[in-house]
Amino acid sequence: MDGGGGQRPGVTGAQPAPAASPSTPQAANAGTRAFMHVLINTAVAGLTTNFLWFAVVFWVYLETRSILATGVLGGVYMILIAACSMWFGSLVDRMRKHRVMLISAWATLASFILGCAIYFTVPSAVLLRLDRPWFWIFTLIVLAGCVVELLRNLALSTTVTLLVPVERHANANGLVGTVQGLAFIATSVFSGLSIGLLGMGATIVIATVFVAVPLVHLHLLKIPEPVVARDPDRSAVDFRGGMAAMLAVPGLFALVIFSMFNNLSSGAFMALLDPYGLTMFSVEVWGLVFGLASTGFVVGGLLVAKFGLGKNPVRTMLLLVGVLGVLGMVFTIREWPWLFIAGIWLFMVIMPAVEAAEQTVIQRVVPFEKQGRVFGLAMTFEAAAAPITSLLIAPIAEFWIVPYMAGPAGQHDWGWLLGEGESRGIGLIFWWSGVAMVLLAVGASLTRSYRTLSRSYATAQPAGPPAAEPAVPPAESPGA
Repeated sequence: MDGGGGQRPGVTGAQPAPAASPSTPQAANAGTRAFMHVLINTAVAGLTTNFLWFAVVFWVYLETRSILATGVLGGVYMILIAACSMWFGSLVDRMRKHRVMLISAWATLASFILGCAIYFTVPSAVLLRLDRPWFWIFTLIVLAGCVVELLRNLALSTTVTLLVPVERHANANGLVGTVQGLAFIATSVFSGLSIGLLGMGATIVIATVFVAVPLVHLHLLKIPEPVVARDPDRSAVDFRGGMAAMLAVPGLFALVIFSMFNNLSSGAFMALLDPYGLTMFSVEVWGLVFGLASTGFVVGGLLVAKFGLGKNPVRTMLLLVGVLGVLGMVFTIREWPWLFIAGIWLFMVIMPAVEAAEQTVIQRVVPFEKQGRVFGLAMTFEAAAAPITSLLIAPIAEFWIVPYMAGPAGQHDWGWLLGEGESRGIGLIFWWSGVAMVLLAVGASLTRSYRTLSRSYATAQPAGPPAAEPAVPPAESPGA
């Protein structure tokens, strides 16, 4: 199997041989420093965009008390990610990573400014009417500003290959999880406090002002990228090229399909976690609780950064998904705040390793010049699954399962397992979602694709960035 930069199906012309991800200690140190700047800049930008998006979800639920509304917003969020990921991945491969990040940052700022204008010109009574267009215009504009941040995250994944020595890829991906966890903590805490104490108006102004801070730093930042690889068959949205690169690695497509089915289960958590938490706590306390639980994301990222993912990241991923399923079955089995918080914390500890495993495999076996499209294609498949569950489960929960569990029939059938409480309907959904994750992990570990991808990873020549093109000497003058 050709795991490095050899000829790939669907691409004409020879690929550049993979260059060493940086080959000298000096180059490695310079690349690592540049990566850290990019990582921190992306984390700050992600904090700001997620701060506003969390705040919007909190605000909508508190003002409408509608699980359906928050479920639809979560589903639309994932639909937009699925719709844009392939295009974003193609942009990452076509352009220098620094320019891609600048485009993303400016698009986010423009969306937030427009969202501010709508919020302060449309009366609140009109803006919060779910049957009126202004609610959906406002939330979709803010949502677009948050989704375009994905463009920077895809570029960040490729800068691991560009700037970090290959033997440190898993550790670098762990650092990504760590800083994302720190941003997640700050986001959840600040969003809850901001909505509870300041209101939506002040919150959207704060987000709009602070989204410009990493933009200034980004304009001053230098990302060493000696050459942008040129692919003659590449189109604006290169689904074919991304699929060809993915299929060229035996078992890689199966990994993406596994992640897609796993997201079918996690979509239930995405749709119902905030309603569950806001049922148990006030918005200010829920923000603090979620921030406390999210320290697990930092711990998990640091563990990956320190110890890596083992010799077989695919096996590590399947094992941890099974553990996540068990946690999903038990962390809401009773309406106990300490159990809920502990379950979220452990969930967060494991998630960075699951995400880093897939990234590490792709960074090793896919040529650098195709990684943007492969990451984008993987995100398309995986993101497309979650909204299916989210959009289905929100109305089912609101109109059927929650009323059923609140009545005597639900208590009679499931009280022995889930106890009593206002949120037992959501607890039942979480329990079955966890069962589905366990069965998926066990089933995937028994497949031929799992063994094939494990061999592909073990035997692949690590991918690296394209080498700088040699300088062309000037032509001699005719009289020389």
